[in-house]
Amino acid sequence: MSPKDVRQAKLLAAILVVMAVAIAGWYYWDVLLPEPEQPLVTPPEPAIFKEHVEDDPEHPISPPEAAQPAPEAPIPLPPLDESDSYFLLALIEVFGTDIEALLVENGLIDKFVTTVDNLPRDHIAEKVRPLRRLSETFRVDAAENDESFYVSLENYQRYDLLIITIAAADINTVADTYRRYYPLFQQSYERLGYPDGYFNDRVVEVIDHLLATPQFDEPIRLIRPHVLYEYADPSLESLSSGQKLLLRMGRDHAATVKRVLRELRGEIARQ
Repeated sequence: MSPKDVRQAKLLAAILVVMAVAIAGWYYWDVLLPEPEQPLVTPPEPAIFKEHVEDDPEHPISPPEAAQPAPEAPIPLPPLDESDSYFLLALIEVFGTDIEALLVENGLIDKFVTTVDNLPRDHIAEKVRPLRRLSETFRVDAAENDESFYVSLENYQRYDLLIITIAAADINTVADTYRRYYPLFQQSYERLGYPDGYFNDRVVEVIDHLLATPQFDEPIRLIRPHVLYEYADPSLESLSSGQKLLLRMGRDHAATVKRVLRELRGEIARQ
């Protein structure tokens, strides 16, 4: 594999790590609710993204180059709105067959892109989540009084499979998937509302945002002032949806994700 292929492989790995974080977040999003049917009531916050008005991307991506001449021309990409079945097969190749049962049926690429873009916000609408609702309930442990609780350490085990799946993905398959589908990611990002933006630039911003998640002690204390649980520490409660996901993963998993993101950021961001 050439150095350029390695860089492209690591680039997609970074994007898929962020997406995997977002996927896991949505898959377990409603577990903080005592009843899965209750929607979050926090009003949406203004977007906190950087406007891209320059002519060129801040973190450009080199077009894919074949290591050797292909025996025949590659099959053209399908239209974005007809790409679900193709992209699903690609994800199965990367992550295995178990992922199919977790995914929604329509708009996979759009929902992945929207997930990445929305991680720095306070709330993500259920309709843009790429995974189905989880039926399991969130576990809490009672504190020394009746007014507070702790996040049960047993919840962190739910994320073991996510970390293992990311680590087990074949890097060559990941690189090929990225080179193949990146034009659709960019197209989806543009029609999301960023006609002058670049998806890779947004990925770098999101990685930086996740890396800024503060360290935290366990167990994490919760309060329940109304129907929903909230973090007792105001500094934690004020974090974004993506940063709160790292809290829900547990300190060890969060450290692992941040270490991978920090290393891969060096491969995708222009220094």
